[in-house]
Amino acid sequence: MILKNRTLIQDLINKSDVSDILDNALDGQSPTLNECIRLIRSEDVYAIGFVGNILRQRLYGNTVTFVNNIILNYTNVCVTYCKFCAFYRKPGDEEAYTLPLEEIVRRVATSREMFGITQILIQGGHNPNLKIEYYEDAFNAIKTKYPEVGIHGLSASEVDMIAKVERSSTKEVLARLKAAGLDSLPGAGAEILDDDVKAEISPLKIKSNEWLRIMEESHDLGLRSSATMMYGTVESEEQQARHILKIAHLQQKTEGFMAFIPWSFEPNKTEIQYEGMIKYPSGGLHLLKMIAISRIMYYGIIDHLQSSWLTNGTGMAQLALNYGADDFGGTLIGEEVVSATGAATTELTAQKIINAVKQIGFDVAERDNFYQTIKKC
Repeated sequence: MILKNRTLIQDLINKSDVSDILDNALDGQSPTLNECIRLIRSEDVYAIGFVGNILRQRLYGNTVTFVNNIILNYTNVCVTYCKFCAFYRKPGDEEAYTLPLEEIVRRVATSREMFGITQILIQGGHNPNLKIEYYEDAFNAIKTKYPEVGIHGLSASEVDMIAKVERSSTKEVLARLKAAGLDSLPGAGAEILDDDVKAEISPLKIKSNEWLRIMEESHDLGLRSSATMMYGTVESEEQQARHILKIAHLQQKTEGFMAFIPWSFEPNKTEIQYEGMIKYPSGGLHLLKMIAISRIMYYGIIDHLQSSWLTNGTGMAQLALNYGADDFGGTLIGEEVVSATGAATTELTAQKIINAVKQIGFDVAERDNFYQTIKKC
């Protein structure tokens, strides 16, 4: 999606119902809350996406990155019972599991030796039976054997669960986990940072201000993180926009977010679908709009934007690279959370990512979990 003729570019923007916002974005002005809402409500996906792509090109030229990692879902035992999740099992369920330390180390070892992973994304349920030593032992064991593998693990809500089990503060838990080898935090658990939304889809999980507080604590301790938005459940356009702005405000305070990942809710096999609240996912066109809006809203604020291939497939991720995303995300082997919904594409090797990116004319670089380039591919 590249137009080199400035007249054609300006003509495209001028015809848009959000032309004033797009012009200002190209001049480096961050949209306001009301302008963000207008972008989300606009149907001019192409013009918004075109501006998102221009901003990406200014930052990264023709290069797209990815990380070679696995997702390790260490337990599916969970007591928050989120309505959007098809992965969790209640304590005592015959399908409930918790991986022993030996199995965690074995999976990391196998993945490092077979696929050359440089990052492990560790996430699971909110398991009230696991004390902090479980996580410390796992992180220490991984770092002892593979110090070069980054540990990108545990959502803010999982950290909160550990603190409740330990009757400790979340800041102390984060400090201990960092000492044990935790390098950075994923952004999971945010969903939409609005307590009215959370009351409907995840009433037992941490509130919006708690997610933000734990992220701020992690940044203060030197643990950088990602930020996410799961859209497409019961939230309004205004609630989506407020979510985006809340993350921007925290980033301006801490500069701790490395990347933003908007991803669409997959309703299949979830309680939300069974209750008839949401029957269908948002779809690819909406993903492209959210990618472009994210680039516009976070330009000069959050550096990286992932393509969100996991819930939308590699084809949509390729398109997302032309709408503002600069990072394909990670290779995935053994992922269980999204696959529990029946999603078809939940495994991807490094070579498949490289091929997918080069296929549409981009250069590719492998990165580590701090978004530093390891090698060009």
